[in-house]
Amino acid sequence: MSLEVKVIPGELPVFWDRSVVFFVNLHSLFFGNDELTKVLEEEIHGIPTYGGRVVSILNLIFRNEQNLVVLEAPPDNSLLEYVTDKLAITIPDIEILPYKSYGYLKEQVVNDDIGSVIQKIRNHSAECVDGFVTDKTLTAIAESTGKPTISSFEGSKKGNNKLLLHNHLLEKGLPVFDTFLASSPEEVISCFEKLCKVGYHEAVLKSQIGASGCGLVKHYAACNPENGIPDYFFFEGPCLVQGWLDEKVKEVKHIGSPSVQMFLSDTQLSLFDVTEQFLNEKSVHEGNISPPPYFKEYPQVKDEMLSQASVAGSWLHAQGYRGTGGVDFLVIERKGKVEVIVNEINARVTGATYPSVLARHFLPHKAWIMRNLKFAGVLRGSQLLTKLDRTGLLFKKGMGEGILPFNFNLDGSGNVIKGQFLFLAPDTEECKNLLERMQNVFSSICKFDRD
Repeated sequence: MSLEVKVIPGELPVFWDRSVVFFVNLHSLFFGNDELTKVLEEEIHGIPTYGGRVVSILNLIFRNEQNLVVLEAPPDNSLLEYVTDKLAITIPDIEILPYKSYGYLKEQVVNDDIGSVIQKIRNHSAECVDGFVTDKTLTAIAESTGKPTISSFEGSKKGNNKLLLHNHLLEKGLPVFDTFLASSPEEVISCFEKLCKVGYHEAVLKSQIGASGCGLVKHYAACNPENGIPDYFFFEGPCLVQGWLDEKVKEVKHIGSPSVQMFLSDTQLSLFDVTEQFLNEKSVHEGNISPPPYFKEYPQVKDEMLSQASVAGSWLHAQGYRGTGGVDFLVIERKGKVEVIVNEINARVTGATYPSVLARHFLPHKAWIMRNLKFAGVLRGSQLLTKLDRTGLLFKKGMGEGILPFNFNLDGSGNVIKGQFLFLAPDTEECKNLLERMQNVFSSICKFDRD
């Protein structure tokens, strides 16, 4: 079957005409790599409430709207009211299942001990099951309930494998990072030495499967790891050791770290948004801006990104993955020539998927910024929304600009410790203005944070 590629940056594709039971199985991102999962839990506070981001977009992606989302923790009720009342977006049915219980579901299915959650899923009208990844538990649930998965297990796992993608890009003759493979800590050191000899000052170590900065370590100076190399880097086999391209490398100028959002149906690959990523000093995602601010200075970058994203997305489709995803890039200028290099592909709903879908739903082809904002002190979701509304900043359906909160990360008492906020406007300068105004409103308790 031939794959149709649609390049439509700035507008939504035709998403699924299906209904789904969607599991926010964030703890399954690493396909059984438990040590790396522990790193994720340590790095990200309030992780059970991250799944709440799905609530606002699920019925936009699965247009049948007879959907059920299985969250790890209850969402903020005031935010649900905002989404339905002010944004006029329908929300799916909601079931709460702590992540530790998710792992037990496979055993229940295998032993034919059908628990209440499995029974609800079986009886729900939704046609399919899906999640951030299609792991063995999700596959077992699908088999038990008679609801097929959107993606295959193999497609989901292979689609998130950095080494497989690297090899494919190499075969296709696309630019790739200088890369060596290491099967042990000793080999990692040897790879560092090789990279130093060809002019690199720093390197990055990547496990084959990683997410949200977990399974990635950089800033090893002088080709000598500062700390021991954890075993989880070798869980899937050899890890990748890549030269780090920045201004420390001779004749290299960093331009940007953009990303392309995509949607893969059974017959079509749609490239529907282009953003620049906000990354911290550890290259961990903190937000996005669309369009990237350097496109005017480097107009050739957009076309080259979309061309390479088509190749990467077609490979992802061939693995058996279906759904939303993103391709991340590095853009540099070396010896006066601009280079666009695929960094990785994320075969899942990504941190940029939520704001992109919402932005293109309300304001196609306009600008947007997404930032994670961390709050200090006691702040309820209702207080935050009320304050934004009273200052005239809160976005509502029909407005041309405003601030759209789409998730609150809560502590055990229901207070907002962090949130994901979308700043919508006709152009990026107005988006930045909205962000500054929000920072002024919450000046004493608000700061940027990682995804």
